[in-house]
Amino acid sequence: MTTEHSRDRSAGSETVRERVTRYPGDLHDVTDARLDAEQFLDGLARVTPPAAPEHWDDILLVVTELAANAVQYAPGPFEVRLRRTFDGVHVVVHDTSSTPPAPRPFRRDRDGGVGWYLIHTLCSQVSVVAKDDGKDIHVFLPW
Repeated sequence: MTTEHSRDRSAGSETVRERVTRYPGDLHDVTDARLDAEQFLDGLARVTPPAAPEHWDDILLVVTELAANAVQYAPGPFEVRLRRTFDGVHVVVHDTSSTPPAPRPFRRDRDGGVGWYLIHTLCSQVSVVAKDDGKDIHVFLPW
């Protein structure tokens, strides 16, 4: 796992405005991505608390879903970028598959099928950008 930070000085205290972390693509990296996102939000909350407590949980859930999808559907490494925006948090997950995510029918007798719907429900904006080396999934969530 590789982590890069971009720091900004705000109101006399140091805060991380952006966090970029690369993961090899192993199953445990989903948990690591969630924990790293939680550290980013913890630093962010010290300077600017979320407008509603559920914003914190929504961001962690979306990061977890996107990381799990990257591990399940795109072989190899993935990257998670978290960035503070004017009114929220911008999350970008880059993976090695150029296939865009697609909703799957949900059935109670089968695992999965709700993640992409959940992401679209919780995020104010969702977009997928195909690249030569995979794709970027951009989501914006309120903070």
